[in-house]
Amino acid sequence: RLHPGGEQLLRRRAGTDVSAALDGPPHRHSANARRWLEQYYVGELEPGDEQVPPRGRTGTGVGTGVERPGDGTYSLCGHYNHCVPPQDLVDWQKPLLWQVGYLGEKYDEWVHQPVDRPIRLFHSDFLEFLSKTAWYVVFMVWTPVVLYLSWVSYTSLAQGNTRLFSSFTTEYSIPVHKYYFPFIFLLGMVLWSLLEYLIHRFVFHMKPPASNYYLITLHFLLHGQHHKSPFDSSRLVFPPVPASLMIGFFYGVLRLLLPEVLGLSVFVGGLCGYVIYDMMHYYLHYGSPKKGTYLYGLKAYHVKHHFEHQKSGSFGISTRFWDYPFRTLIPEETFKKED
Repeated sequence: RLHPGGEQLLRRRAGTDVSAALDGPPHRHSANARRWLEQYYVGELEPGDEQVPPRGRTGTGVGTGVERPGDGTYSLCGHYNHCVPPQDLVDWQKPLLWQVGYLGEKYDEWVHQPVDRPIRLFHSDFLEFLSKTAWYVVFMVWTPVVLYLSWVSYTSLAQGNTRLFSSFTTEYSIPVHKYYFPFIFLLGMVLWSLLEYLIHRFVFHMKPPASNYYLITLHFLLHGQHHKSPFDSSRLVFPPVPASLMIGFFYGVLRLLLPEVLGLSVFVGGLCGYVIYDMMHYYLHYGSPKKGTYLYGLKAYHVKHHFEHQKSGSFGISTRFWDYPFRTLIPEETFKKED
């Protein structure tokens, strides 16, 4: 399910040589994608090693293997020592948050080389618990809030007391009717999609100075952890506790800029957009959309962001719309037709 081409594509090619497929079409696999495969490396078979274990014998390999002398078990590693993963720059047995700041100039390259393993951030079990969230928690926490605030906004507008520009002039102020609520709600969703793009591009993808331990640590806490381990299922959506602080901040800004009910109506639309964004982000990592659908293309687009274009493009997640005017759209790959 993690593969952007879908599980069935991998099953169809199981047991075959995929060297040519890695170079495309439909797309060329990046250096990070090829490096990703090394995590699942089992071993190499040379001529004469293709021995099938007798029926009833247990083995550590799958399908074929090489008998280990003395213990009667089988392993695809054969006579080679390639199954040991390479050493990393950090100690994965300890919390990473306090280690990454010491990487300095090596941090930017290290954090953009994804791995398939869970991350622990904090020594404290309580803080570690608060930093993780199952995808459905976001839906369960914020959907009731969206529904309740939508009802409050609509009923408040229905009273007919809300007017736009009333703080500047009473003669030319514009009444805001309850029938405008769906359009204001949609405006909030559109504004969220823009905010999603801007935060992702300019905050989450800032490049911290190599000499600043604290900014590197902050970057890893905000987003670097996700790029290092993009399929850590407990870190794909925003935890409710820190999310509530950010949501409260944006609500306060809207209250300052707009009349109370109008600001609340825009806010609840933006909050709905945030919930959709988080749910979609999780699905783009773990879902299996049907080939040719909008979500299928969006999943492939997002995977390119993680494995090849981490710094230069594809900053839209729930939509690619803002990548067009900001010129960060990842170009489509082209392949020469063979004669």
